[in-house]
Amino acid sequence: MKALIGVAVTVAAVAAVFAVATLVPAGETTAALKPLPRFEGKPNMTGLWQAFAEANWDLQAHEARPGPAQFGALFSEPASVGVVDGGQIPYQPSASATKQQNFAKRWTSDPEAKCYLPGVPRATYMPYPFQIVQSSRKILIAYAFASASRLIPLDDPGESPAETWMGWSKGRWDGDALVVAVNSFNDQTWFDRAGNFHSDALSVVERYTLVSADVINYEATITDPNVFTRPWTISLPLYRRAEKDVQFLEHKCIPFSEELIYGHLRKKT
Repeated sequence: MKALIGVAVTVAAVAAVFAVATLVPAGETTAALKPLPRFEGKPNMTGLWQAFAEANWDLQAHEARPGPAQFGALFSEPASVGVVDGGQIPYQPSASATKQQNFAKRWTSDPEAKCYLPGVPRATYMPYPFQIVQSSRKILIAYAFASASRLIPLDDPGESPAETWMGWSKGRWDGDALVVAVNSFNDQTWFDRAGNFHSDALSVVERYTLVSADVINYEATITDPNVFTRPWTISLPLYRRAEKDVQFLEHKCIPFSEELIYGHLRKKT
């Protein structure tokens, strides 16, 4: 009887440990169970963050693809299961054809190749870090690529005076989640290198949820009645850069794009 009781206690203990473990998202440790860092009662997201996903190549699921032939495997694209909820971007038929045209000429037409400001949400999941600085009334996000930045007021800033590359952001707290509504975009940015695009009717609602001290769950719901049949959402984690001596460094890419954009204007000798 004592042996049976011992076995039962052991099984119960293992089950309890397993139950706790299943509450922690894959890839995280028990650090996720520690209290979240806070600033004036709200989750403190100040820090250097980066997405480690393949979304900048293509938001949707895709196999590994080659880059320009002259570079061999240097610019090949990694495969991905995608970050679009439901798997597919709901294009209108005519817009789907435009997306395919974009894909065919992506190596020269992608706004990233021209060092244009990346727009929202693309700036978040490009393969570069970005810095969040949080205060009581405003949140600043600075992106390495093209020196892009956004100021997110937590009170009503009124309406945007003009359409912009990075849009016009208005933030608010929904419990412990930071919700940012962004509109007043121009139509000059893409969502990824695969040619997924939008019009100037785009609006984006972002949701930043700090799930542990070092992980933000990022969601963005995209609405554009000129291009899509309905709103659609992407979701992916953002990770705090925590290595020793990590710094926010600029990625000034304009000199790298001059040949692509203006090379045809060079005087022929």
